[in-house]
Amino acid sequence: MHLLVRFLLAPLARLLWRPVVQGVERLPARGPLILAANHRAAVDTAVIALTARRPVAFLGKAEYFVGRGIRGRALARFLTALGYVPVDRASARAGLDALHAGRSVLEAGGAFAIYPEGTRSLDGRLHRGHTGVATLALDTGAPVVPVALLGTERVQPVGKRFPRLRRVVIRYGEPLDFSRYDGLQSAPAIRRAVTDQIMDAIATLSQQEYVDTYHERPAA
Repeated sequence: MHLLVRFLLAPLARLLWRPVVQGVERLPARGPLILAANHRAAVDTAVIALTARRPVAFLGKAEYFVGRGIRGRALARFLTALGYVPVDRASARAGLDALHAGRSVLEAGGAFAIYPEGTRSLDGRLHRGHTGVATLALDTGAPVVPVALLGTERVQPVGKRFPRLRRVVIRYGEPLDFSRYDGLQSAPAIRRAVTDQIMDAIATLSQQEYVDTYHERPAA
């Protein structure tokens, strides 16, 4: 399934949607890496997975991995091939489980993508980031690459089941190093400062209006 995604679906998607990819050469080819992106549409994860040039892990709803029958098993294998890591978001420990999943990927030398806003932006603005991204960066020492996704909301607008053929732009920024904060990861003020620096870098790349309030998660 992984080979199918990498050598068949990825080239086909690039041919159909002709994405404009900028700065992908800035991504370290190996070693732990955090990709912190804005979030505009459900297809954002696929866009990153198909353009990053290295395997990237993402968080996925646990219920997607427990389907029965051929269809359920095929979906689970497909999502695994795309890099999804199952997390039960309905659990009271969802936040801790998400951090644990990300930390496991990074400690194994992998790349992990996260949306600091926590949910899709429905008003087109970039909202305040949650500090989980800073926790991961400070705990693991992994560099953070800010990512801007432009136009994905036109590929799959809210409420539309199937993606449309619209060109998107993906901008990968310069890696951010937070090693100067070694030993200070338990300080809330440091985690907030690191998160704000990451969000500022994303805003610069995406040119979105920044709003210093959390975006409410839409109803399921």
